[in-house]
Amino acid sequence: MRDPLSVLTEAFTAFLFGKVETTRLPVRTSTGQAQAVYLPTAAPGLGDSGVIIGREVYSGKGYIYDPFQLYGQQLPAPHWLVLGESGNGKSALEKTYVLRQLRFRDRQVVVLDAQGEDGVGEWNLIAQELGITPIRLDPMVANDSGIRLNPLDPSITTTGQLALLRTIIEVAMGHGLDERSGFALKVAHAYVNEHAVDRQPILTDIVERLRHPEPESAEAMNVALDDVRAWGLDVALVLDRLVDGDLRGMFDGPTTVGIDLDAPLIVFDLSHIDRNSIAMPILMAIVGVWLEHTWIRPDRKKRIFLVEEAWHIINSPFVAQLFQRLLKFGRRLGLSFVAVVHHLSDVVDGAAAKEAAAILKMASTRTIYAQKADEARNTGRVLGLPRWAVEIIPTLTPGIAVWDVNGNVQVVKHLITERERPLVYTDRAMTESSDPDPELEWEREQRAILIEQQMKDPSQSTVA
Repeated sequence: MRDPLSVLTEAFTAFLFGKVETTRLPVRTSTGQAQAVYLPTAAPGLGDSGVIIGREVYSGKGYIYDPFQLYGQQLPAPHWLVLGESGNGKSALEKTYVLRQLRFRDRQVVVLDAQGEDGVGEWNLIAQELGITPIRLDPMVANDSGIRLNPLDPSITTTGQLALLRTIIEVAMGHGLDERSGFALKVAHAYVNEHAVDRQPILTDIVERLRHPEPESAEAMNVALDDVRAWGLDVALVLDRLVDGDLRGMFDGPTTVGIDLDAPLIVFDLSHIDRNSIAMPILMAIVGVWLEHTWIRPDRKKRIFLVEEAWHIINSPFVAQLFQRLLKFGRRLGLSFVAVVHHLSDVVDGAAAKEAAAILKMASTRTIYAQKADEARNTGRVLGLPRWAVEIIPTLTPGIAVWDVNGNVQVVKHLITERERPLVYTDRAMTESSDPDPELEWEREQRAILIEQQMKDPSQSTVA
């Protein structure tokens, strides 16, 4: 028989709430069956301050990332490595990321654009949209109206100039300078800097001085003048390539007046340079050092340096060492270096394996798009990815990538708004359709509403 007090309590509860809560008997089941009872859980995100990338696949949550906001306790370094086969969305990610970062007023971006379409670099549309003229380095037009960057620009320190000259020569020769060649270059550089009056010293001055060294140079080392000339001959021949060879016109004169280093976006268009030639790493070295001494400044701006085809940097020991120093130096001044590479094996098995490992170690953010199974296993081993992430990399569809932000590993679908799509869609010749599917367009529009809403007024939100 039931307790009268319990009966009274139930009656009173029913009067107040309209019904009495039922008591359920316990159920015995297995974990395999019970998993459907519990709601799924997802790893925590990276916060709500920064730029939105897309959605975390398993939870559907918005995925927001910003190296400057995360730098410190959550992120030991602001540098970022992007990997993956062509056609999976690396280019679209880079471009939307830059466009969204530029909505913050204290951001500035430099892009080394090594790929081209329709005779211009693939960042040309974005530059036009922002009213920016790309800095197009092209040896075919350099002697007429092209852009010049002077390795001996007075804005670069004397030490920086000499280091840059050595790097150019070592990259072209494929080995380091010996002591005698280094001495010949040093004295020629010192003489040119001392005697160039009322003008910028140029590479032609260095080549001329190497061919005709001053007697004082030989006397200082108590050697014959012909010996000093012989020591500098190979160096002169390498530099002559920049003066009168296939790279002529781009670096053998004063820096072009009017290059706007205060523009929010600076694009170096390298699309007219053969990506597989020795010219590309030489260009990377010159542009890298020139930027280090003319662009990176202690003015509280947050800067992003994005390099397409970055294996030209990481696969050359001399250029890799130069950029390694740039990354260490730039971190103190708010620089985030973004390297885009197709295959990790291009760099970790190359001539600069040691330097590549050092640069990869500084990249606390790694984004990996679809790769073949063997490549995915190698990438997972080098980067220390969890097993589950390695197993799904070969199955990823375009636009979806594994993000590893200092050990926080999630699968993210990148979202592109309709306004961004015409600017980032770079494979038009192969895939564009003159009669788009209206249902597909509607679905894309609905999927991008979240980003559009949060990008309308960045002053009212921490998300841009």
